[in-house]
Amino acid sequence: MKRSTLLILSITVVYSIILHTAAWSVNNFLMTGPKAYLTYSSSVAAGAHSGMEECKFQFGWERWNCPESALQLSTHNRLRSATRETSFVHAISSAGVMYTLTRNCSLGDFESCGCDDSRNGRVGGRGWVWGGCSDNVEFGEKVSKLFVDALETGHDTRALINLHNNEVGRLVMKDTMKRACKCHGVSGSCSIQTCWLQLAEFREIGNYLKIKYDQAHKLEMDKRRMRAGNSADSRGATAETFHHIHATELVFLEDSPDYCTRNASLGHHGTEGRECLQTGKNLSQWEKRSCRRLCTECGLRVEERRTEVVTSCNCKFHWCCTVRCEQCRTLVAKHFCTRRDSIAPNHIRQRNRGHRR
Repeated sequence: MKRSTLLILSITVVYSIILHTAAWSVNNFLMTGPKAYLTYSSSVAAGAHSGMEECKFQFGWERWNCPESALQLSTHNRLRSATRETSFVHAISSAGVMYTLTRNCSLGDFESCGCDDSRNGRVGGRGWVWGGCSDNVEFGEKVSKLFVDALETGHDTRALINLHNNEVGRLVMKDTMKRACKCHGVSGSCSIQTCWLQLAEFREIGNYLKIKYDQAHKLEMDKRRMRAGNSADSRGATAETFHHIHATELVFLEDSPDYCTRNASLGHHGTEGRECLQTGKNLSQWEKRSCRRLCTECGLRVEERRTEVVTSCNCKFHWCCTVRCEQCRTLVAKHFCTRRDSIAPNHIRQRNRGHRR
C-alpha cells in the first residue's frame, strides 16, 4: 500500500474519533475535498465538532436536543430531510468549520495563510485607521465551502436548501465580527486608534442562529412543477421560490416530526428518560418550563430522583506548594421524564405535574 494511502487512512481514523460519531467523519471530506487541502482536515473536523456541541447546548432543554445522528440525517443521501432542525444543523456546522479555519489561520497554524491586512493603513472612520491583525474570514470561507458544500452532491430542492443554510451560517459568522482597537497618542491620549476585525465568541454565533431557527421560513413549492425532476420547469420553480428568501434566513421544506416519541429509523430518541429542570439558580423561564415541555406535554410524568454528588471542598493551601481538599457528598434532586404506568422504587419521590399553559 502506498505511503500516501496509509496517511489518508490514518487521518480518517484519528478524526473520526475526534468527532465522536460516524455521522460526519473526515472520511467524507477526504473523498470530496481536493487533496491539496488535506492539511486543513484537522481544523475542519474540530470545527464540525464544535458546531455540533453548540447545537447540543442551544437545544439542551428542547424535545429535539441535537442527537449524534443529526448531522448524518442532514447530509446522508438516503436519509436526508429538510426540517427546521436540519436547517440549524447545516448552519451551525458550516459556521463551526469556517470559524475554526479562520481562527487557526490567524494564529499562524497554516503556512499558506495569515492575518488579513488588506485594509491596513486606510482610514476607517473618525479618529481611527485600519491596522493590526484582522481575522482572515475570506480564507475560512473559501476552504469551508470546498469541504462542507462538497458534501451536497444532489441537484434537487433539498440540495439547494442545504447549500443555502450552509451559507447562512457563514454569513452570520461574518456579520457578528467585532471591531477591536488600540489607542495611540501622547501619554495615552488616544488621539488616534488602530482597529482590526476579530471573531465573536462562538456562543454568540450560536445564539444568533438560534433566533434564525425560531424565525425560519418554510418553502411552499409548486409540487406539480417540482415533479418535473431536473427539467427547466422544475429548476424555474425552485429559482422563483428562493428569489424571495433573504440571504441570512434559514429555510426548510418539511414539517418537523413528533419528537416526543422514539423513532429509531429517523434517529429520534423521544423524551422518555430525559432530564428536565424545575428548581435551580438563574434559570430562564424557558428552562423552568422544560419539565412541562419534555414530560407532561408528551404524555409522561415528572419523577424526582435524589443523586449523590461528590465535590472537592474545604480546600487548603500547604507550603509549598500543594492544595489539599476534602471530598464532600451532597444529595441533589434531579427530575426525569418517565412513563405514567411505570413503578418507581420506594426511595424515589415522585411528582406528577399537570399540563399548565
